[in-house]
Amino acid sequence: MQDFLFVTGLVLKQSPSGEYDRRVTILTRERGKIVAFARGARRQGNKLAAATNSFAFGTFKLYQGRDAYTLADAEIRNYFENLMSDYEGAYYGMYFAEVADYYSRENNDERMMLGLTYQSLKALSAPSIPRPLVRVIFECKAIAVNGEYPGAPRDRGLSESAVYALDYIGFSSLEKLYTFTVTESVLRELQAVAEEYCRKYMRHEFKSLEIIKSLC
Repeated sequence: MQDFLFVTGLVLKQSPSGEYDRRVTILTRERGKIVAFARGARRQGNKLAAATNSFAFGTFKLYQGRDAYTLADAEIRNYFENLMSDYEGAYYGMYFAEVADYYSRENNDERMMLGLTYQSLKALSAPSIPRPLVRVIFECKAIAVNGEYPGAPRDRGLSESAVYALDYIGFSSLEKLYTFTVTESVLRELQAVAEEYCRKYMRHEFKSLEIIKSLC
């Protein structure tokens, strides 16, 4: 009798595999980042088609083979359809997923990165906070989750509001992360710091970020 594994997670990316299958990368609460194959997911009407789209969040039923997981079923709680139908929003989401994929590892405790990515996708879907600010918050918090965030630089002549915002991002809980907005001038200060930190601590070029920059 097949033993199943149930995990809560978010689909970071998916790609074709064979004629009708999909290969998906899922960031999970229980096993960190895993790769699973969904048999027949590219067939019209297959029950796993929507569950293997990028950004799908929910509970995944898997069984483990010798070399890979196979996805047997899924109960999706949030598909983030509004982002998938929004060109700009989709690329912001893909960028966040790329960063999460870059930082996460299999069998690591990735609960913070999973929570950050999920909360950030929700923030992208909300009209109350500008997407450039969501990006700044996500980038700084991702660096903090990875244990490298230095806080606000004290030697840059930043405004008091920018210093407060940068420290708040670093030390606030994920649930309270996207609860503020800033003026345009403060946002520009935050963007400059975030860009510097990404160059220093991430040291990676993300394809979707180049597209986002072209949209600005």
